[in-house]
Amino acid sequence: MTLSWSMLILPASLALAQTGTLPTIDALRPLMLGMILCVVHAVIGFSVGLYVPRLIAAPLMVTAVWVLVSFSWSTEPFWLRHVSGQYPTTLMFGEAASIKSLTPHLLFSGGIAVGVAVMWIPVRSRTIRFTLASTVAIIGVISGQSMASGWNYNPPLLADRADMTCTGKSPKVCMPAVTASGLPRAYKEAESVLQSFQNIGVKVDPAVITDQIADGRYPRPSTDKVWRVGLTRGVQSGDVRYRLTVAAVHFPCSDPDLKTSREVMLWAAEVTGQVESERKRVAQEQPFSDENEVNNEVRRVLNSPKAEQADWFTQSLSKACGRGA
Repeated sequence: MTLSWSMLILPASLALAQTGTLPTIDALRPLMLGMILCVVHAVIGFSVGLYVPRLIAAPLMVTAVWVLVSFSWSTEPFWLRHVSGQYPTTLMFGEAASIKSLTPHLLFSGGIAVGVAVMWIPVRSRTIRFTLASTVAIIGVISGQSMASGWNYNPPLLADRADMTCTGKSPKVCMPAVTASGLPRAYKEAESVLQSFQNIGVKVDPAVITDQIADGRYPRPSTDKVWRVGLTRGVQSGDVRYRLTVAAVHFPCSDPDLKTSREVMLWAAEVTGQVESERKRVAQEQPFSDENEVNNEVRRVLNSPKAEQADWFTQSLSKACGRGA
């Protein structure tokens, strides 16, 4: 037991010491799962050793556990990997393992271990012990399987768990503490983009602009008041202004009309000086037969008075989603 725990704790401790990082409760959950499962497997292995010769029991258990865990990652149904004891995903930035995602592992293996341990109860009737042990093991196995049966290859995860640093008030711009060196630039660009829209008469006033990188593998959509933008990646790649421009064009549906949405995005890019970035994005998509019409419409709107441009922008957002002309 000491050896197995050392194999888990020592590498984690060295990594934390090397980076000068203190562990959090969220970060410790997978480690705690591993430590508990070490006890579970020790109980199961000890029980097998009571009935099988040691020369056979040790290699048998090592091989069986390795094969079963490896097999669970390469086959379906997906619930097999969620009860195997090996956490079935690599956490992305901002993500953390939820207690719910750890529970099936404990129920499945723990149920078997408790069932095995019941066999040690000093009851004369072997039938009673076997019946009770089987019941406990079956309940644990079925509970773990049932809990994870509806999951895909990813378990339910916690997101947006990174420490954030914010600046400003209207809007408040937030980035992870580890990339906050880019926060001044992101805030400056955010103010500039908002001002560009306001100069044309378009009111965009998010309360918060936060970095989407902390959302993990399932980015959440922006709202009128909370924009979720890839600020860290934008600062690194030099296109944070364009990302903010895209966030400002908030369609009230998830699948806007292609022609209208391209007109709106090209107009917004003209307003914020991001036409080159917008044309690069469009060039990566499939050819569009109405491209000339899009360009002509945007030129027409840009030659209109500012008030008309603002009205056109607002109406086009709704028109793209079939909510009026």
